[in-house]
Amino acid sequence: MANRKSRRIWVIAAAVVVAVGSIVGVVLSRVSPSPSDSTPEHQGAPDFTLTTMTGANITLSDLEGTPVVLNFWSISCAYCRQQLPYVENVTRQAEGEIQTIAINIVDTAAGLQNFFREYAPAMIIALDQNRATFVSYCQNFDNARGYIPFTLFIDSEGMVRYKKIGAFASEEALREALHDALGITIP
Repeated sequence: MANRKSRRIWVIAAAVVVAVGSIVGVVLSRVSPSPSDSTPEHQGAPDFTLTTMTGANITLSDLEGTPVVLNFWSISCAYCRQQLPYVENVTRQAEGEIQTIAINIVDTAAGLQNFFREYAPAMIIALDQNRATFVSYCQNFDNARGYIPFTLFIDSEGMVRYKKIGAFASEEALREALHDALGITIP
C-alpha cells in the first residue's frame, strides 16, 4: 500500500515538473505573432560585459570598429535552435567582417557546453542568466515584449541599425538583412 502511494506521489510530482517545464518553455520560446524586422532610429547599443560559455568575459564596447550581430536565445526555444545554424554559418563565412554574440538568457555554462558538445562555435556564446542585458535591450529596442529569438545588428560605431523579433526564415534572409542594414555582403 505504501509503495503504491509513493509511486502515485512520484507520478504526480513528475507531471507537475513536466507541466511547469512546458509552460516555461512556451513562455521563453514565444515568437511574436507577426515577427518584425525594422531599422530602429540610429540609437547607440547599451554596453555590457557578460561571461562566455568558456568562462572569459566579453564587453560590447571592446568590439567597437567591428560590426556586431547580437542574438538573444535559449536552448528551450525551438525557433532559436532553428535559426542558430544560420547565424553560425553566416558568422563563419563572414571571415572576421562581423562578430557575433549569441546571448543565452536561460541556460548554464554546463548546459551550453553539453548542447554544443565537441563543436566549437565561431559565435561568442555569452550567458545572461540574470537577464539584465536582455531586459535592457528589450526596453530600448523591443518595446519590452521580450520575445526570442531577438537579433540586432550594430554597426562599427556602436549604433543599432537593425532589429528582428522572431527567427530568420533562412540563411539567405539573414544574409540579405546584413547587406541591407550594414552593407555587408557574405558569399
